[in-house]
Amino acid sequence: MVNYNVGDRVHIVINPSIHTGMPHRRYHGKTGVVVGKRGKCYIVKVMLGDKEKILFVRPEHLRPTEKPIKPSVVVTSTQSQVAQA
Repeated sequence: MVNYNVGDRVHIVINPSIHTGMPHRRYHGKTGVVVGKRGKCYIVKVMLGDKEKILFVRPEHLRPTEKPIKPSVVVTSTQSQVAQA
């Protein structure tokens, strides 16, 4: 199991063999942000259309998201001047 911290982004992937702490099937595949922890469950904030939903999900149904890749190209002032010319 992975320990999540507040602010971590997680994917909700339902594990059907574990029924406790299972979110509704409409949240399967959604990505949310960990807001806190209550007992063994994590409090996850998910956007569903225009609404913001709060879910209590056990860690068996969560997967960490991959870290965003930082751009390797850094534009300097000389490069931007050449691009404008």
